[in-house]
Amino acid sequence: MNIQRAGAQPSAKGPAEYFTGSVRVDMLLSPPDPARVVAAAVTFEPGARTAWHTHPLGQSLVVTAGCGCAQRWGGPIEIIRPGDVIWFEPGEKHWHGAAATTGMTHIAIQEKLDGKTVDWLEQVTDEQYAG
Repeated sequence: MNIQRAGAQPSAKGPAEYFTGSVRVDMLLSPPDPARVVAAAVTFEPGARTAWHTHPLGQSLVVTAGCGCAQRWGGPIEIIRPGDVIWFEPGEKHWHGAAATTGMTHIAIQEKLDGKTVDWLEQVTDEQYAG
């Protein structure tokens, strides 16, 4: 048994190449192989968001605080709130982040395929974000 104590791992700033705005990433789990699941609590300040991206085995989001937005490529922007659970299919191009005036936190859960959990693409433009 391995216990990861709360606060044992420092928070990380979401890198500007993958995020717009102020984003904090707190890893929750990343067990060694052969386990594949990875989870992080991601906190977005108002207006902050991910770049477009895909996940080889899909992704689940569990919104825990605030108000946010999520969009699948070619679909409408959806408002997401605490308690909402969002599923993105494997390979589905999407983005997610905070609303323009309200921060948002979600738990992101995905699995590794050949050691990889995400394929990052282009940034979401301000026009795309505004809908």
